[in-house]
Amino acid sequence: MTFALRLPKVPELPEAADVNDTEGCIQCQLGSKMVLFITGHCHWMCDYCPLSENRREVDFMFANERRIEVGNWDEVIEEARAMNATGAGITGGDPVMTKERVLEACEHLKNEFGDNFHLHMYTSIPFKPEWAIEFAKSGLDEIRFHFLNLKPEKYVDTMAACVESGMLTGVEIPCEPDKEEVLMSLLDNMRGMPVQFLNLNELEITVGNHDNMEVRGFNLSDEITAGAAGSAELAKKLRDRVMAASIGAPDPIDGLVREPYPYHLKFCTATYKDSGQLRRRFLRRGEHTIAPHEILTEDGTLVFGVIECHPDDAIEWIEEIHQETGLPRRFMLYDDNNQRIELPLSMAEQLTELIEARIALVEVHPTHERLEMTLVYLDSKEG
Repeated sequence: MTFALRLPKVPELPEAADVNDTEGCIQCQLGSKMVLFITGHCHWMCDYCPLSENRREVDFMFANERRIEVGNWDEVIEEARAMNATGAGITGGDPVMTKERVLEACEHLKNEFGDNFHLHMYTSIPFKPEWAIEFAKSGLDEIRFHFLNLKPEKYVDTMAACVESGMLTGVEIPCEPDKEEVLMSLLDNMRGMPVQFLNLNELEITVGNHDNMEVRGFNLSDEITAGAAGSAELAKKLRDRVMAASIGAPDPIDGLVREPYPYHLKFCTATYKDSGQLRRRFLRRGEHTIAPHEILTEDGTLVFGVIECHPDDAIEWIEEIHQETGLPRRFMLYDDNNQRIELPLSMAEQLTELIEARIALVEVHPTHERLEMTLVYLDSKEG
């Protein structure tokens, strides 16, 4: 029996990185950055916050998709090793709500992986300027500020202290389609600020913010991405203005020639975050954790065959399959939780008409929890 696995089509993606992108962005685009969700707590209630209910305003930690007990740095390091991470992005909620935990995280990760393990953090808090040196000393390499209500004034002193401490310092905000005038003004308002980069993210409509986005009149741009209609178009206008100024060209909108902006602007689409960065991170983790009986798909999922089997029969069945087919024992694994023998899909197909047990194809995410995406029975037996 031959089974044709149909996988979702990945949209065409833009080029991975610009020469002027920050190290944090480059590593994210390569899929080599672990996402360290340090807390769900946040001072603010931004209506576009994409967090799901199981992460919003709860004091949990996650390393990628893996739930971590607060302060269990061994598990964080284990997850970083599982994906062969080159760095970590510290996020939340707002990480500065748990400042001491951030300092601990940076110190543990740098001690384990060395100074080249790149760390960046997101925050919307204009914290005390003296804290900047603490973050820098702990190993934080890069910091990204989210301007609440797009008002930068109260962040100036904090950002200046971050630059002075040696951290690459910039701004990262969603591109709200109804804020064109404010965002265009922000480009110029930031000229005199200690800003080394500006990252614009396509505004995403998620389960966590859908109702709020509907109130503001935002719809999805298409059926493929989570991007809000108009967000990408506005971000490109802002990017084009900065690019035109950098080469002394007339602005595409008003024709004015502006002085170059003293910072780099990067635009990241919702499609790229989901189908690019996440997919590459899954591929990377899959490559470093794949078992002998598994197949890594182009989408970063793992595929294998299973035979339903009671725990009492597992050892005997594995030995019999080995004796009858010559399949090495290391190509079979018993899954106690799901009560089934995992084995290569090709072998599972050969056994469909030869044994009485149910046989299936299984597709899982290559995450710590191995979330099951697909279960397709290959035999014609009744369940």
